[in-house]
Amino acid sequence: MLRAAREQLAAGDDSLQLNTIARLAGVGVGTVYRHFPDRQALVAALSVERFQELAEAVRAAVAEGGAAMAVLHRVARLALSFMLEDSRLAAVLESGDGDPQVAESTAEVDAVLGALLDQARRDGAVKDTVTAADLRLLLCGVAAAVRAGGPDRAEPYLAVLLDGLRPVS
Repeated sequence: MLRAAREQLAAGDDSLQLNTIARLAGVGVGTVYRHFPDRQALVAALSVERFQELAEAVRAAVAEGGAAMAVLHRVARLALSFMLEDSRLAAVLESGDGDPQVAESTAEVDAVLGALLDQARRDGAVKDTVTAADLRLLLCGVAAAVRAGGPDRAEPYLAVLLDGLRPVS
């Protein structure tokens, strides 16, 4: 079923109708619905590999080290690039639910972001109220804004977001 869905996406059809997936996979519609109760569950399952790549890339960016805000900028750009390359990933990041592997990867990303935000707070560079989940959702918003405004808006929008994380002096 996942192979059929990936083939459908590769052919340029991102509708992911579960009835169509059943037909393409050569299984009954009930079989598809047992595995994927709705389209969002299918999207989550399709995004697991990409999500795990994002989690690894975030960990690697943090491991490079540097000042917390510089690392935060690097991680934010990286996460944004992943979301712009795959809008399904942004949808899964927004929903925060679905496949258990996605939930695990979300928790991993949030843990790394949380530790990074904690360090930035200790440095006095980030507001006390910003959480990892907040940052993840705000990055999803920036991805949506970039898709609407054009790729040349990525850096300015990201700068607005990151500047907004700073404490008011």
